[in-house]
Amino acid sequence: MKSSVVWGVSLATTVARAIDLPFQFYPNCVDDLLSSNQVCNTTLSPPERAAALVAALTPEEKLQNIISKSLGAPRIGLPAYNWWSEALHGVAYAPGTQFWKGDGTFNSSTSFPMPLLMAASFDDELLEKIAEVIGIEGRAFGNAGFSGLDYWTPNVNPFKDPRWGRGSETPGEDILLVKRYAAAMIKGLEGPVPEKERRVVATCKHYAANDFEDWNGATRHNFNAKISLQDMAEYYFMPFQQCVRDSRVGSIMCAYNAVNGVPSCASPYLLQTILREHWNWTEHNNYITSDCEAVLDVSLNHGYAATNAEGTAISFEAGMDTSCEYEGSSDIPGAWSQGLLKESTVDRALLRLYEGIIRAGYFDGNRSVYSSLGWEDVNKPAAQQLALQAAVDGTVLLKNDGTLPLSHLLGRTTTTTKKIALIGFWSDAPDKLRGGYSGTAAFLHTPAYAARQLNIPFTTASGPILQPDLASNQSWASDALAAAKEADYILYFGGVDTSAAGETKDRYDLNWPGAQLSLIKLLSELNKPLIVIQMGDQLDNTPLLSNPKINAILWANWPGQDGGTAVMQLVTGIKSPAGRLPVTQYPTNFTELVPMTDMGLRPGVGNSHLGRTYRWYQTPVQPFGFGLSYTTFSASFDRFPNKIDIDDILEKCNNPYPDTCPLPPLPITVHNTGNRTSDYVALAFVSAPGVGPAPYPIKTLAAFTRLREVKAGERRRGRLEWNLGNLARHDEQGNTVVYPGVYEVLLDEPTRARVRFEVRERGVVLDRWPAPPRGNEPPAL
Repeated sequence: MKSSVVWGVSLATTVARAIDLPFQFYPNCVDDLLSSNQVCNTTLSPPERAAALVAALTPEEKLQNIISKSLGAPRIGLPAYNWWSEALHGVAYAPGTQFWKGDGTFNSSTSFPMPLLMAASFDDELLEKIAEVIGIEGRAFGNAGFSGLDYWTPNVNPFKDPRWGRGSETPGEDILLVKRYAAAMIKGLEGPVPEKERRVVATCKHYAANDFEDWNGATRHNFNAKISLQDMAEYYFMPFQQCVRDSRVGSIMCAYNAVNGVPSCASPYLLQTILREHWNWTEHNNYITSDCEAVLDVSLNHGYAATNAEGTAISFEAGMDTSCEYEGSSDIPGAWSQGLLKESTVDRALLRLYEGIIRAGYFDGNRSVYSSLGWEDVNKPAAQQLALQAAVDGTVLLKNDGTLPLSHLLGRTTTTTKKIALIGFWSDAPDKLRGGYSGTAAFLHTPAYAARQLNIPFTTASGPILQPDLASNQSWASDALAAAKEADYILYFGGVDTSAAGETKDRYDLNWPGAQLSLIKLLSELNKPLIVIQMGDQLDNTPLLSNPKINAILWANWPGQDGGTAVMQLVTGIKSPAGRLPVTQYPTNFTELVPMTDMGLRPGVGNSHLGRTYRWYQTPVQPFGFGLSYTTFSASFDRFPNKIDIDDILEKCNNPYPDTCPLPPLPITVHNTGNRTSDYVALAFVSAPGVGPAPYPIKTLAAFTRLREVKAGERRRGRLEWNLGNLARHDEQGNTVVYPGVYEVLLDEPTRARVRFEVRERGVVLDRWPAPPRGNEPPAL
């Protein structure tokens, strides 16, 4: 077998190539050495099977199997297994996941948009369908030996700072949106009955407070995130509560950074007190992996241990179960030989790890529920259609003076058809569409490809990306102007690509690159309709929004394999945009006033920043939840009680966690008052000035839904489901509390309707946050 995968300091800088043969192998429980071990006995419970396997291992063999690139135990027929597989927005390259080289089976996977764009659809059902496709394709890759059965996805760290290089790997800045994304992804990936058999094992990452890469000398490898209990419980940890307590995900990845002085992977408070005890993640099939090389960081970069051997032992004793490594970053042999790592701790880790993949059918061969999945289940037409739909549904219309849609471009004769100019660095560049953590896509359809399929005449010219001015390449302006002068409409495809932001690379400003702004200005001076389609993370669009000669702006993030088709369907009106911004668009001076290393969210005395996310930041360029449509809507609340009795709700609710008890649904009526069919995203925010501890959030997303295909003139009724946790806030100790007072629910962004109600009970505590041990207290803020 031959592997030509080269792994460097991070997955972002990895050079990954396809392979010639399968490289991961299932155990042979039929007629090989392992068949005599009770791990192969499917009549036993998963814990019994895992215990039989672990009992058969020698101490040396045990130590070789608590790293991501585990060696197995040839003596008893246990094959090697690489635990590191990736599937952020489709099955992707990783040490444990590879693609067939050249033509043939398993040479590609469905490549969906990046998670930030998927989440901009505000559609849980769509996300679950996407995750189901990824889970099916991931399991098919595993069955064929091209991957493992556990995938290190989803990334559920909130995208609170616009500079974060990995922000587009997440579903956005809002906790409710992140939690519902996590729930949909886990359910789709792991399958409908994970308690019986998981399709794949999903992994929520990076626990916890991991949200920058490298900024002004601080890196994710040495950073100590100083977080109040209030922000910890309310924001940074909440997505993991969804993953662990509510969705019962199979795996968690602990992060590089420290939290209040203790490295995440070495923190009993994070891994035991909160994760396993408070959130009741106690099943033995749940495992914790380190981020890759995070164990070495415990001693080398955090100085929390004197030696790597000591840091290794501390991490495993704290509750970590496997160390992700490139070539070798922990010191497991040293920790063992020095008596720092107990065999009982190693056994506990192995039991969790192997029971995890026992529950995914790893030892069951053809008896596994999912054993029949193969190449015929990858890149199916329905999956390709779903990738296109996700790109369409997530794209956000940020500006439109009525120029869009260009419906008249369709169905014309040769003599009457208008010509368009497709200008910019991704107008006809397939490699720009996918974003980070990608595999080989079945195809990559650019805007130029899509225009060709629609029989729309066009000219095209590339353009600058991050260059500060046009002087470095005179052809950018001359080629663009030449193409534009022949056209009736100009479509500019700009923004930033993955060279601006990604793993190990944060941004230092939010400006549009200077060369692109200059080129857009030249194009605008031609006085032809000009539409900008923006790739990548949010930029300060003020220069574009304020220029009346720029007629429309669409934000498409990284739209995936059919991104060009999606954009052209929206531009021509085949589809109507309904996506909403999943993040705040900040002005560029935000980066000068707020350090990335400040983890505080709230504005106020003692804070060095203005507040983060739409809940606290007052003056966005464009706000979270914003998104235009080609039609017009009115929306209103229907009858809703003017008083909510929390005690009565709790008395009638049998849920094990009070914050999940449902509130009365919010009934709405939406009226499409325009002349085009369109989806409508309904967002309900809670605002309650003076209720609970100061400062008070501007508003907080409490419920949302997407109404599909609301026809012109149609009135559509809907119900927004929410629960007590969506109404609650957190006190300074991190406790979840519903406070008495008057609440107002605001419908949409900007607000279209309001409804008020009162809560009269004294503060009702729904959840008490565990106090940290002495020495691990949050800083005084």
